Amino acid sequence: MIKKNENQIDRLVRTLAAAIFVIAGYYWFGGLSQMLLYVFGAVSLVTAAVGFCPLYEAFGIDTSSKTVSREGSVSWILVVLILLVSVAGSYASSFFTKKMFIEDFNLVNGTYKQTLYNTGQGKRAESIENYEALVSKLAWFQGRYSSYKPVAIRGDKEFDSDIKKIVAAVDAADSDVRGGDLGSAHVQLEPIRSMFQTVLKRNDFSMLGMALSDFHDAMEVVVDAASKKDSGGVILSLVEADIRLKAAEEIADTKDIRDIREKLDQLASAAREEKTDALPQYGSDLKSSFVRAYLKSE
Repeated sequence: MIKKNENQIDRLVRTLAAAIFVIAGYYWFGGLSQMLLYVFGAVSLVTAAVGFCPLYEAFGIDTSSKTVSREGSVSWILVVLILLVSVAGSYASSFFTKKMFIEDFNLVNGTYKQTLYNTGQGKRAESIENYEALVSKLAWFQGRYSSYKPVAIRGDKEFDSDIKKIVAAVDAADSDVRGGDLGSAHVQLEPIRSMFQTVLKRNDFSMLGMALSDFHDAMEVVVDAASKKDSGGVILSLVEADIRLKAAEEIADTKDIRDIREKLDQLASAAREEKTDALPQYGSDLKSSFVRAYLKSE
């Protein structure tokens, strides 16, 4: 029979650590880092379950006989924390890793759309600038999601091959973008739009959710200026926020989207009328309306 060398608090702390390690590994990491976190989680959980730690044995440490002040209360707090981390931590990690992927995708998609637009307009300098940004961001995106896959796309066996096809399509347009026929480059880049959409639809991403995520970054700039009671900053940042919200409005005309538009217009009016004291509240209202719409879109 194994002699225990951990007290109750020690074992609960190890259980909490195990939950953190496993959730972090499952949702946030890939490759070797993920495996190491799983190992740490397994070791923490096993030593908590049996009440024996080999390292304690090696260094002559024994907490089993040590009492902790208000041990019952501390134990209950730790149990609640374990449940909170396990349930809320899993939900939050699923939500935010999906949101992170969407934001990263929008970085790539934004430069792609600009490149496509400028090649279609025959604007050489702008096409080259946006194309170089697209190549750079696409390489970064491919590298980031080669070994690590957030839960939202983890079951997609075609993801890597589709990204390789997109990279190949972008590379094929290089010579035409830099010095050849921009019309030809535009035609070569056009199919990438459907490739992106295929990846998103296959993984059940909401197109409205994607548009709202894109709007979010511009909205945060507006809200930040509003919180500082900076009317000028609000007015300047509203331009980009308005463009991105229109993209969401083109996808869906729902009550929640109309509510975002109403709150954005109210904030714009307050900024133009120099109602600086009211700006923080209008900014808060805008953010709340966005959160409601975004959660429903997913």
